[in-house]
Amino acid sequence: MSGISIHQVATICIWFGLGALLYLMALIARFYERLSGQRTYYRLFAVPVATLALATIIMTRQDIVAGDVVADLLLLASGLSLGALCVHVYRLMTSGR
Repeated sequence: MSGISIHQVATICIWFGLGALLYLMALIARFYERLSGQRTYYRLFAVPVATLALATIIMTRQDIVAGDVVADLLLLASGLSLGALCVHVYRLMTSGR
């Protein structure tokens, strides 16, 4: 690889933005756990961040958007784990309403 493409820079910048957003969500879950005393499992927000980071590394090294099976499965795992955590925290915060 001779140089860095715009796609690679954009992918890395987007990952940092999403990582910051996930960190903010983990902080909200931690705050609610401390405030209410209910378990939010805020430490598990590291799982979507890590799987998203691995997928980003794979995609930037190959300079692709989609098509790599491993990266696509990591993105799927990241999305599913993030969705499950968000639904869990949402139900705790709204008391299942």
